[in-house]
Amino acid sequence: MASKRSDHLIEPFDRLPFGDPAKARRYETERYRGAVGLNWYDCDPTLRFLMRRHLGDGFAWAEPRLREMGALMGGPIAERAEETDRNPPRLEKYDRWGRDISRVVMPPSFEAARADLVATSFAGPAFAAEATANGVDPAPLRAAWGYLLDQADIGMTCALGTGGDMVMALAEQFAPEDVRARVRELFAEGAMSGVAAQMLTERSGGSDLGALESTASRDGDAWRLNGFKWFASNAGGSAFVVLAKPEGAVDGVRGISPFLVLTERRDGTRNGFRIRRLKDKLGTRSVASGEIEFTDAEAFLLAPSESDGLSRMMELTNSARLGIAMMGLGCARRALVEALCYARAREAFGAPLVEQPLMRRKLAELIVETEAVQALVFEGHLRRGLRLAPSLIKLRAARLGVTAASDAIEIHGGNGYIEQWPVARILRDAQVNPIWEGGDNILCLDVRRAVERHDAHEPFLDRLAEAVRQAPAGDDGTADLVTERIGHLREAIEKWRGLDRTVADARLYPLAQYMADVYAAALLLEQAGWERADSCEDRKALVARLYARTHLADSGPLRAIDAPAEELDRFADLADGALLDDRLLDDRLYDDRE
Repeated sequence: MASKRSDHLIEPFDRLPFGDPAKARRYETERYRGAVGLNWYDCDPTLRFLMRRHLGDGFAWAEPRLREMGALMGGPIAERAEETDRNPPRLEKYDRWGRDISRVVMPPSFEAARADLVATSFAGPAFAAEATANGVDPAPLRAAWGYLLDQADIGMTCALGTGGDMVMALAEQFAPEDVRARVRELFAEGAMSGVAAQMLTERSGGSDLGALESTASRDGDAWRLNGFKWFASNAGGSAFVVLAKPEGAVDGVRGISPFLVLTERRDGTRNGFRIRRLKDKLGTRSVASGEIEFTDAEAFLLAPSESDGLSRMMELTNSARLGIAMMGLGCARRALVEALCYARAREAFGAPLVEQPLMRRKLAELIVETEAVQALVFEGHLRRGLRLAPSLIKLRAARLGVTAASDAIEIHGGNGYIEQWPVARILRDAQVNPIWEGGDNILCLDVRRAVERHDAHEPFLDRLAEAVRQAPAGDDGTADLVTERIGHLREAIEKWRGLDRTVADARLYPLAQYMADVYAAALLLEQAGWERADSCEDRKALVARLYARTHLADSGPLRAIDAPAEELDRFADLADGALLDDRLLDDRLYDDRE
């Protein structure tokens, strides 16, 4: 059989005195095939497991559509994401007569990807109707669609979905009838159609919303809005939720209300909306983020009155936080897949990286942490109602996207630091997730608010206990450990509530992390119970055990150095359960023939 390198130009260094075929094999570029080109549904056993569980009898109808979506995301969408990152949106500020048109020009790669995504979206009303008509709950499919897209390009998710649900929900409740009709036209393709944005941040404050300065004044059944938004994602959209303070309101959070602003006024003329510039961002370049100026812009109050608009919007913000959590998971999953692909192909010290004990330890850790966050994020999307869940899930998922991408770069070595390899972009993109929709500290303050005002920890702890009760029968002790930690967590919450306010605030972060640790462990045990009932397998029980051992067990004076090395002994179970890649079989067949 001819060598795979026969079509490549032989470089001078291929004939160096100390060169040999074994060394040359290490840089056979055709062997380094990453995530792009795989079907991201077929190669993901954990996603298939969740879909079988949550779709039930509807799985047979849904799977062909999931497979088609996996091919789309792992092929054209992922390829175009790289092109858009290199050629991002630009602002066409003035027309040839010098008039301000503030038009965002998207690159062809973005427009092609957007067209495919909107046409095949699981989030569109037509698909939801089709699924429902076939007895299938569209919610798990919508979650899977976001999960797959976020592995390709979280910026595209933001461009398509920023504030869409929020704009539609609030406009239907509070906008005048003619404005509602216009919003329905704009969103005819659904919330993920790329026409919406939410504008909160100003130069005077991001998370500190009470410091904002934008002002709205009554004008008949509408308002005139003036202000300057410092960081507005999806600046090329058509419908915006804008926070402002009505004239005469108190200066602070209680004085804030949400307003709807469209790029066109009711009479069809251009609204008082101008883009000063687009931001030159570290990542997520496929979503155009800009500085927006409003000058007597026609606006509509999205609240029953001027004094109670923010509370409703903050409820919808929890949904947005779950969306950001899915983005963090998407980054982590993509980083894991790229790391596994590279470690299986790269050889060092006489063997593939994936066979080295230290590398196996790192990859096993990535698999376990990613599946723990996957359990959290899908729980948040498919089981709504827990007040604490969105903040805790985003806290953990957004951060994992960053650390997993960083680990993937380290696994790639110097190649990972180069923009021609995919993991550099994943890290740049992932870094925004801890910022969007509230940083870690803001999320912790939301945990405090939920516990103090709503006793939200009570249903949360009940949910943890319910999940652990689904654990498979056995004597490995993981369920007992997690049950014990649920009790300890209750004690910690009660102790925290009795602390001095300053100290209590400082302890919010470790308390929230403790909550997330136990939450993820409980959900992994629940999944282990599902797996045992469905297939009599125990891989999820292994994942739950490894996670609990890392996050909840007392490591003792030896820091668990003498603990069982299950992550090594059963690494094949972990890795094959995380990524199926038939291309590896092709490589092994080729090697045998050689």
